[in-house]
Amino acid sequence: MKKLYLSALLTAAAFGSLLPAHADDHDVEYAMAIHGGAGTITRANLTAEQEQAYKDKLTEALEAGRKVLKEGGDSTTAVIAAIQVMEASPLFNSGKGAVYTWDEEHELDASLMEGLNGNAGAVAGVKTVKSPIELAREVMEESVHVMLSGEGAEQFSRQQGL
Repeated sequence: MKKLYLSALLTAAAFGSLLPAHADDHDVEYAMAIHGGAGTITRANLTAEQEQAYKDKLTEALEAGRKVLKEGGDSTTAVIAAIQVMEASPLFNSGKGAVYTWDEEHELDASLMEGLNGNAGAVAGVKTVKSPIELAREVMEESVHVMLSGEGAEQFSRQQGL
């Protein structure tokens, strides 16, 4: 009997343990670990309600990835689905939750690599892209580059319809 293991990590200093594993899909075996981004969250500055909100959103992210895999999708698509949940949340230092730069703007970065074949794509310093991780995938799959940044990444995003 195979088991499904999903785990989520948020800064160990804040949460110290993994979210519960799911074991309801006995015919699939995989693991997914995620984290909530850069920065420091200390227990002294975190209410029980805030901690639960983080755990709930991380669970939602894992479930988005799990759904892709359960429906036969590939691991790259599953990872992107999980990350997009975090990009859409103000809780994490990505997308909507990104911290401001010194100039009080948002500049978003994302990177993606497939371990099996070494393919990679990345973007840096994008300001108008809704899902930087999706753009990183487009760089990996639809360009000759590994990384695009700034206005070049923005232009490529427009060309890809993102």
